[in-house]
Amino acid sequence: MRRIGLLSDTHNFLDVKILNHLNDVDEIWHAGDFGTIAVSDKLSKLHLIKGVYGNVDGTDVRTVYPLHQMFMCEDVKVWITHIGGYPGRYALSIKDEIKRYQPDLFITGHSHILKIMRDPQQNALLHINPGAAGTHGFHHVRTMVKFTIDKKSIKEIDVIELGLRSDINSVNII
Repeated sequence: MRRIGLLSDTHNFLDVKILNHLNDVDEIWHAGDFGTIAVSDKLSKLHLIKGVYGNVDGTDVRTVYPLHQMFMCEDVKVWITHIGGYPGRYALSIKDEIKRYQPDLFITGHSHILKIMRDPQQNALLHINPGAAGTHGFHHVRTMVKFTIDKKSIKEIDVIELGLRSDINSVNII
């Protein structure tokens, strides 16, 4: 059994709220737009981190993280990418690959829009976009997601609201 903390679109922002919510996880997954490698460095001091680079990430992040991460966690086939769309509106470059790879869990970032939904066209595929944990963008509320993978089961999915994007009390700790 693995407890996962899922982030995206930190855009070089980490605060104590984010770190506190990651205390009880086994792994941290990041769906791109770290901002700089400093975010990854800070997170990797807490737990194992798996991630992908996003469209705003520079060479420092791109040399460490790939465009796509495809791996097994317990008995769940996972695919993480930054720009991938969501069920019914997958990015063109992704649509055929989903059919070919057939992940159980498809994770994206980029849109800053929290989404957790099943794909009725792809058997039991679960799509998660954790929204944006950072302060850069158009979203109003910063979010992240935590969940548990137990053998083939994805359960205990918790949406964490981290506060308003414009909250002046959110202090960047990197």
